Amino acid sequence: MDQPTLTAHPPQEHPAELRAPLLNYVLHLADTHLVLAHRLSELCGHGPILEQDMAMTNIALDLLGTARNLFQYAAEIEGKGRTEDDLAYLRGVTEYRNPLLVERPNGDFAQTVVRQFLFDAWHVPLLERLRDSGDHRLSAIATQSLKEAHYHIQWSGEWMVRLGDSTEEARRRVETALKEAWPYWGELFTQNSDEQALLAAGLAPDNTALRADANARLERVFTEATLPVPTDGYWQKGGKEGRHTEHLGYILAEMQYLQRTYPGQQW
Repeated sequence: MDQPTLTAHPPQEHPAELRAPLLNYVLHLADTHLVLAHRLSELCGHGPILEQDMAMTNIALDLLGTARNLFQYAAEIEGKGRTEDDLAYLRGVTEYRNPLLVERPNGDFAQTVVRQFLFDAWHVPLLERLRDSGDHRLSAIATQSLKEAHYHIQWSGEWMVRLGDSTEEARRRVETALKEAWPYWGELFTQNSDEQALLAAGLAPDNTALRADANARLERVFTEATLPVPTDGYWQKGGKEGRHTEHLGYILAEMQYLQRTYPGQQW
């Protein structure tokens, strides 16, 4: 693969006890971006109109670019000679740390839009806080990705409004999509032990504090779309600990096929 255009930063030393939590956290972020990028790439050539087909493909490419930067950083932290390709394509399903939301199937257009909007409502405030991370590389990646993320939430938010404040059929579909996706949103705001250690060291944000910002973004869009904010209930979770739905296995079977069949190939 060609090298991404991320501004180089000098090596940064962290205490030894933070090495494993930092690696796990960077892999969590990398996996999240990669899996959602792959899901959106499945829609290339299948969008409702050409303009939106291109928009979803461009969002997928943006997410993939961020994933590359994160996988490269993870490989450096690990220090075992593995590359970004090894980490992306040669790990087993239980080694992936993405939240369950991003591995959910595309479904119809309303389901795709709802999944993207819920992700974006978390993603933008996350990147805003990661800009201030004490880890220089994470800060640089967040700074580079934030402009793209602002476009993503503008796109998904506008479509939430169009679908919600539209025809009876469109509204029915977006409400159904929200009901199905909402139980997976809360996992984004959980704080595991690795993230707690990085929070204490000033390297990662407080996930629970992101919820207030995310809620504010949701409420603005839902109000304009004349959609009710769903009621919190039981949150589906486990992806950040490697416990996934059956959907991720199918994603990896397709995504990893070339690398596993013809080892060592490069784009």
